[in-house]
Amino acid sequence: MSISTLVSYIILGFTLAAPIGPVNSARIDKGIKNGFWHAWIVGVGSMMADGIFMLMVYLGLVQFLGVPIVQIFLWLFGGFVLIYSGFESIKNANTITLTYIRERDSLLKCFLIGFIMSITSPLSILFWLGIYGSVLAKTALSNGTESLLIYSSMIFLGLTIWDILLAALTSGFRKFLNIKSLIVISIISGVSLIMFGVYFGVQGFYALWS
Repeated sequence: MSISTLVSYIILGFTLAAPIGPVNSARIDKGIKNGFWHAWIVGVGSMMADGIFMLMVYLGLVQFLGVPIVQIFLWLFGGFVLIYSGFESIKNANTITLTYIRERDSLLKCFLIGFIMSITSPLSILFWLGIYGSVLAKTALSNGTESLLIYSSMIFLGLTIWDILLAALTSGFRKFLNIKSLIVISIISGVSLIMFGVYFGVQGFYALWS
């Protein structure tokens, strides 16, 4: 087990977390409006969900996620959460000030946003089943099953590094913004979440009636 191999799995975890999606949109929104800890805790909630997906794949419980009614529920509930969060972001845009009260959004609320967005996202599920499942298969084939836990931990470390980096960037970037730009970013984040939510909802109704 070489250092370069471990680093490659850390990089894999980092790149898995990097694409802009609902969770990263929420991280950016909370980080800019509330600061580092709120952005970070959204990521922690998301990583908890990712950890559950990784564990399910690891234990071979993925068949449960293949049940049609479970998939429909995840599409619809995930869509509801995203649309609600998006409208809330837009509604509260005009309440932002440069002395924005950091406790306006509780850390628990931010954690739950990250967790629920990830745990109910079929895109996240398909992502982890496809990417992580194939990684496990490849690792088991080339290195044996005893290495799976170590490499899985390296992937999770990559996720953690991304979460800390994005939280630091958004909270640091906040210092250079004025009220108008904060409002615009909040609205854009809200619209982004709503668009993801509508997509989830359409997919859910399509699956329900097909």
